[in-house]
Amino acid sequence: MLCWQNNLSGVLAVIVASFAGCISVSAVDFVRDIKPVFSDTCFKCHGPDGKAREAKLRFDRREHVVGESAPDGLIVPGQPDQSELIKRLSASDPGDRMPPPETGLKVDAEAIAKIRQWITEGAKWPEDDRHWAFVPPESPEVPAINLRTARFNQIDHFVQAKLQEKGLNPSAQANRATWLRRVSYDLTGLPPTVDELEEFLEDVSANAFENVVDRLLKSERYGEHMGLSWLEAARYADTDGYQNDRLRYQWVWRDWVFRALNDNMPFDQFTLEQLAGDMLPNRNFYTQVASGFNRNHRINSEGGSIPDEWIVEYVADRVETVGTVYLGLTFNCSRCHDHKYDPIKQKEFYQMFAFFNNVDEAGLGPNNGNSPPFIKVPKSWPQLSDAETNYIEPTKPKVRIQQTSVPRPQPGKPDTVMVMSELAKPRETYILNRGLYNQPDKSQQLRPETPESLGILPESVPRNRIGLAKWLLDPKNPLVARVTVNRFWQHFFGRGLVRTSENFGIQGELPSHPELLDWLALKFIDIDWDMKAFQRMIVLSATYRQASEASRKMIQRDPENVLLTRGPRKRLTPYQIRDTALFTSGLLVEKIGGPSVKPYMPAGLWKSISNRKYDQGKGDDLYRRSIYTYWMRTIPPPTMMVFNAAEREVCSVRKELTTTPLQALTMMNNITFVESARFIAERVVREGGENAGQRLDYLCQLLLARKPTRPERIQLMQDYKSHISEFRKDRKAAAALLAIGSRKRDAKLVANEVAAWTMLANTILNLDESITTN
Repeated sequence: MLCWQNNLSGVLAVIVASFAGCISVSAVDFVRDIKPVFSDTCFKCHGPDGKAREAKLRFDRREHVVGESAPDGLIVPGQPDQSELIKRLSASDPGDRMPPPETGLKVDAEAIAKIRQWITEGAKWPEDDRHWAFVPPESPEVPAINLRTARFNQIDHFVQAKLQEKGLNPSAQANRATWLRRVSYDLTGLPPTVDELEEFLEDVSANAFENVVDRLLKSERYGEHMGLSWLEAARYADTDGYQNDRLRYQWVWRDWVFRALNDNMPFDQFTLEQLAGDMLPNRNFYTQVASGFNRNHRINSEGGSIPDEWIVEYVADRVETVGTVYLGLTFNCSRCHDHKYDPIKQKEFYQMFAFFNNVDEAGLGPNNGNSPPFIKVPKSWPQLSDAETNYIEPTKPKVRIQQTSVPRPQPGKPDTVMVMSELAKPRETYILNRGLYNQPDKSQQLRPETPESLGILPESVPRNRIGLAKWLLDPKNPLVARVTVNRFWQHFFGRGLVRTSENFGIQGELPSHPELLDWLALKFIDIDWDMKAFQRMIVLSATYRQASEASRKMIQRDPENVLLTRGPRKRLTPYQIRDTALFTSGLLVEKIGGPSVKPYMPAGLWKSISNRKYDQGKGDDLYRRSIYTYWMRTIPPPTMMVFNAAEREVCSVRKELTTTPLQALTMMNNITFVESARFIAERVVREGGENAGQRLDYLCQLLLARKPTRPERIQLMQDYKSHISEFRKDRKAAAALLAIGSRKRDAKLVANEVAAWTMLANTILNLDESITTN
């Protein structure tokens, strides 16, 4: 046995030796392989933050690691074993090892091997070592790929080039029904109707797909659905938050967002009006409403609070929100000290702070209602003249005419909306030591400025919010277009080309397709920031139209679909899940805008935190789209939260999804879903045909955009027969089921028949396929 083992060892040694020359180890790329390790494990003590820096050693600058300022012996190019860095990373003695064990940081063996290889290859560090996201994008050449069909666009060239580089193939195109369901949900938040499905399947014209997309983009549902992500980013809610969580009335701003998106307001104008609509020379009621973007933050009204402290908190929230939404950076990390990872100094945080520190606001909010500054909402909405709606684009000399309408307020409702408004005399801004309102460093008063690493604000640009908007929208800005198109991509594919859409900084992930990201960013600018045209290009790409089924090879080589080997497969948002049930049942009330409504919620919902009573709405209010649901920050709607809705206390641009038993229990038992299943059943009985087989086909087409497979048909028909038998025996159970909800049943229909189909509708609503786009 021992001889056999020795012989086997010898054979293996020969095999390994023979293959050693065949194994090619790819060269180390500093930006991809080394800089992230330094950022994760070294920057905390040896990074941009000068106050936290130890041993006068920096790993964020080339000259301090491999240049003239590097300590002797830190890195000896070509000789890893002689390099102090390798010795300290590999040290067995905790006193010598770096990072120190007490930091909780560790460089794993794989990372050490990469650093060793990097040193062996000469420790090459690019002369221009700026983080990729801080370098303005340059137009990349579209890869020349021999594609099989004219339906491919430039997006597909970049994706196909990456797949070919990795030795992978794209998936076949999804069938028409799957694509229609996918694009309908992605552009309007609702599924296609049975009639729309049949019409599309029968349309053999060359422009069939384009016609669908154009129809969806023209729908008023588009603005409501696409506005959701903006509302979550802007932390929109119907209450102030904090302990008192008083009522506020900001829905006019919310409706402005929906109308602006439906009117296809260019993104640069959309941005300018929200950041500085109150300051524009040609400002009007609508541009002032738009400025409410930066009044959506929480407001404190607790007794004993210090007003000056909370003014600082509100301004800091605006800096963090604008930094996340437009720049994809974590500005708040530099509020108390220089950013530990990104080149943002504490001083630069407060220079950005100065842009928003001139609002004529109180530190404490009122007991109820809107906190000044606010403007009155007129009882009648006069048509604006062209002169009132002229808009001069900040980066181009041409003039645009853009008219945005906002729904009229309903009688008896509060008639104000919170907006931005400048103080006559600006507040003085200083660095706040440790971020504390009462510890200003008065040795240097700061004026509004932008971070040096992102491009200095020209002296010709005003130091106010108009100037900030112009700086953000300048084509030379390295981040705004990239960050924005990345979130669009995230919307349609479930993850951005940069997965960490909230963080494009050094701690964020690298883009999966950097050339495509830059091409998309520059394309967006080139088409004058046209959001609908940009999104149209994405959903008509062959990449988006791929089937989402994953082969074994795809799961092995591209498990998370980073390389886009297949089409997007995403769980519906909590808003879409509820709206789908209402829409397919015929209960959905599609009314645009107006005050928020209070649909079904658990009894005593607000008692645990608030003395207020949740006054459930009546009639149409129970069936409005979920985007209009009243949002109390301290007790957000549980039906939404169980499916991972953003809490809206702070800016949110990306959510991590969870799967829990509560989700299935909600869909099986929540009044909205049971009542919807009742009315889906009534539709099936009335419209689905004369026999159970036809009705089952109709039910599946209504909810899944397809007919059932043979095994599904067998199982569902067995379930139907079981349910109908039970309800024939127990008519009280059928009556009790059909009494759930506020809407009365159609007494002309046979109760046990409707009850049986209600159970089947509830079953199919609970399928994974029902709450997923494939």
